[in-house]
Amino acid sequence: MATAMSRTVYVVAGEVSGDTHGSELMEALRKEGDGFDFRGLGGPEMSRLSEGSVRDWVEDAAVVGVWEVLRRYGWFKERFEETLAEILESRPEVLLLIDYPGFNLRLARQVHEKLPETRIVHYVAPQVWAWNQKRIPQIAETHDLMICLFPFEVPIFEEAGLRSRCLGHPLVDELEEKRIEVKREENLVGLFPGSRTKEVSRLFPMMLESVARLLEERPGTRFVAAAASQKVARVMDEFLTASDLPTGLVEVQTGKSQHLMQTVTCGVVASGTATLEAAYYGMPYCLVYRVAWPTFLMAKQLVKLEFIGLINILAGRELAREFIQNEANAYEVALWLGRTLANDDERAKLSGKLLKAASRLGEPGVHKRAAHEIALLFSE
Repeated sequence: MATAMSRTVYVVAGEVSGDTHGSELMEALRKEGDGFDFRGLGGPEMSRLSEGSVRDWVEDAAVVGVWEVLRRYGWFKERFEETLAEILESRPEVLLLIDYPGFNLRLARQVHEKLPETRIVHYVAPQVWAWNQKRIPQIAETHDLMICLFPFEVPIFEEAGLRSRCLGHPLVDELEEKRIEVKREENLVGLFPGSRTKEVSRLFPMMLESVARLLEERPGTRFVAAAASQKVARVMDEFLTASDLPTGLVEVQTGKSQHLMQTVTCGVVASGTATLEAAYYGMPYCLVYRVAWPTFLMAKQLVKLEFIGLINILAGRELAREFIQNEANAYEVALWLGRTLANDDERAKLSGKLLKAASRLGEPGVHKRAAHEIALLFSE
């Protein structure tokens, strides 16, 4: 059993993006010094780096929306109790929470109450400024350090008395590593339906209908679709087989999302981290978003933001066109794609605007800077 003064870091990430950020941060922490012992919950990359001490659960844990979480309440309750019991037994010096606010904020409260000596860090600040500002003082009471992605978040948390740092967006490091020098291919449309199977099941059939409509107007258009994993690729292949599209018209590529964002003419992107990635590479795109109606109606009551897309929120205006719920349909999306493919000047202008907004995500070296801030907690 680790003691309270060990260099044990218990980490919790619940989504694919969190696994990516977490694995990079774990590597950066090891460069800060020897003896870090990582445990917790994450994804395949974090599990690999920890030799299994961080368990891979993201495929089951990554769900979208309140309604979807409620349907699996029993499963999440069991995982929460197991995780809390493991933390109380291992008594880590630092609890490192990566995004995933629904689970992690509850966990922070319990750990703060039962293990006050454990320092609690949140990497990727929860967007409570968008949906529940009343929770900010509660977060300030339980956390020791908040690492924010966007500059405007820092004063929001610091005004509540929480030590906060904006070190840039971790995507910058990851995306710079995958930058390539290549020209965009003409007449090639990219489809990016998301990383979760349920999300893909909601959006990919609509995207394929958009393909069929677009081909009526532009028969020479080519298409490629990005799959986040082999499991997601199988789901996408099933929808392709069930469609009336010619075999091979839409090529599904696994694990090449960032490459495709730099090579397609334009694209359709599911709301989420991928929209920031697309903007960073200057890919002209529209955003599509669909969730269960109870989730959407509840979110409308809670979230007081004009836009859903993170790059639009960052820019303060709609750069990437947003198609939400009923508007996320084959007619609207195909119409947008047709107009965008036909207008080189408008595509170039949109690309430039997206690149300018994405430049506010910060400079490379985010994980290194975050690791240094976290390492300082061990010496305080």
